[in-house]
Amino acid sequence: MNYIALWILLAIGYSVEDEVRPDGAYSYIVVGSGAAGAVVANRLSEDPNVKVLLLESGGPPFDTTETPAIASLAQFTRQNWNYLTEKQENFGLGLVDGIVGYPGGRVLGGSTVINYMMYIRGNKADYNRWANLGNPGWSYEEVLPYFRKLEDSKVKVADEEYRGHGGLLTVSDVPYRTEAVHVFVKACQEAGYPYVDYNGRNQLGVSYVQGALRRGRRCSAEKAFIRPARARSNLHIRLNSHVTKVLIEPGTKTAYGVEYLHSNRKFLVNATIEVILSAGTFHSPQILMLSGIGPRDHLLELGIPLVQDLPVGRKLYDHLAFLGLVFTINKPIVTFFWNTFTIRSLFEFLLYGKGPMTSLGGVEALAYFKTNVTSHSEDYPDMELIFIGGGLHTDSGTIYRRMFRVADEWYYPIWQPLETKYAYSIYALNLHPKSHGHMKLRSTNPLDPPRFYGNYLTDPSNEDVKAFIAAVRESQKIMRSPALQRYGAEQVKTVVPGCEMPQYDSDPYWECAIRHLTTTLYHQTSTCKMGPSSDPEAVVDPRLRVYGVKGLRVIDNSVIPTTISAHTSAVGYMVGEKGSDLIKEDHQRLLREKMNGTM
Repeated sequence: MNYIALWILLAIGYSVEDEVRPDGAYSYIVVGSGAAGAVVANRLSEDPNVKVLLLESGGPPFDTTETPAIASLAQFTRQNWNYLTEKQENFGLGLVDGIVGYPGGRVLGGSTVINYMMYIRGNKADYNRWANLGNPGWSYEEVLPYFRKLEDSKVKVADEEYRGHGGLLTVSDVPYRTEAVHVFVKACQEAGYPYVDYNGRNQLGVSYVQGALRRGRRCSAEKAFIRPARARSNLHIRLNSHVTKVLIEPGTKTAYGVEYLHSNRKFLVNATIEVILSAGTFHSPQILMLSGIGPRDHLLELGIPLVQDLPVGRKLYDHLAFLGLVFTINKPIVTFFWNTFTIRSLFEFLLYGKGPMTSLGGVEALAYFKTNVTSHSEDYPDMELIFIGGGLHTDSGTIYRRMFRVADEWYYPIWQPLETKYAYSIYALNLHPKSHGHMKLRSTNPLDPPRFYGNYLTDPSNEDVKAFIAAVRESQKIMRSPALQRYGAEQVKTVVPGCEMPQYDSDPYWECAIRHLTTTLYHQTSTCKMGPSSDPEAVVDPRLRVYGVKGLRVIDNSVIPTTISAHTSAVGYMVGEKGSDLIKEDHQRLLREKMNGTM
């Protein structure tokens, strides 16, 4: 407990201001330093003939974010935007005020500094769907080289022909594993799951989790892509600088710079080639709308002069996780949060990058399967099972349940009795929901958080709920495998408050439980959807250029056109790599045209 207090004090006390001030006009202005923005700033500044400005709303990362085991604590610091959704009927019934939390990184490196470091590219069918939707250049065969380029894989059991070595982002196995995860992996294999490298040839199966870790410590976008580039004289970084709008010449509809706030002062800075929004799924659409690029009716409602009528923010996909699958065992093969922070484990981590403090917040293994209720014809997963050698009870209800906003009325009867017992959890994650939400501006004040409408589990087919119920049945099947039964695995049968009427373990019971104890796992996408000009939902074209506005691109997870079988940080890095090449290609083409006098 004393070590946790020390970590928090260090986090609160650490702050460094980057005083690099904008110097004249820049070739490129990159807004946002998360997975995509960090890559873009690095790759563009490789060319000494251009000048790049990177603007970030937050400050530098706290030293404490290096420690994987305390990833959850970062969400309680000023590095988190700490947004909330609007309340929704018949969903989030077991959450505080019935509201879902939307964390996001407000720090150099973005959400890669506060996330759980799980590195998951997705399925080849995901990217082939992107291409089939009218986005040439985004098929699996075309994006795979970018995944390989950015990665330095240290994963021991891997499909090497699919993996990268020598890239800037280190991806590795987690050095520490509980005995429980070995049992779970064996149980999955007994239940018919092959062991796979889920970032390789085949995703359907079970695997130990792979993380963005370097020698047992977090490998964030800041560490991997920004630190190696900071010494370049043509890259300037301005921290604590909140971009409020893109400057657009009204006659030609050409972006020529940005306006931003720093130390309560307004600044303007120009870009001679392009402005690139890499501010993420929440802030790239917010900045576009504040700049007059968005849905006509919404902008007119707020009195924002319309520059370009586009469906910005009209679609928002997310991954939900059901928290209510908990299983007891009769042997001490799991972990307790407070036991992680002993003097021995502290020195093991600091000296060797090993031990329980390298755990990804307790996440240890993943299993992917295709349910019998999905309407997708492709042979790829629609559900992910996340194995945790503990659960909300692991820290006696002090951190994890608050992170997920689980209310007292549900935590105390379900999880508190487990605080002294051996138990593991499986979080069921719906990879391809039919339901989707949207977002809009709260006001014209750029410092006001946007409004987020999740619209979770609202699809009329109820396929999303059916997929979760299928995941419950699959988790029960794995529990009955001999490997787990040797440890007396048994599902916790405490009835979820509010679900007393349906018979326990019936499908109606689990639907009720799912509507109470399901929440986001922070994978929001698609608010600036990529698509062809014929797509009425598209905001950017397949080269990530904003429709109808010259010199402006969006390069981050907001451009993802549809649901994905991935965790979004890995995809963000790839989008940044490919987007950087698109910029360079287009710039070189323009230079050639000028030289040939064809412009």
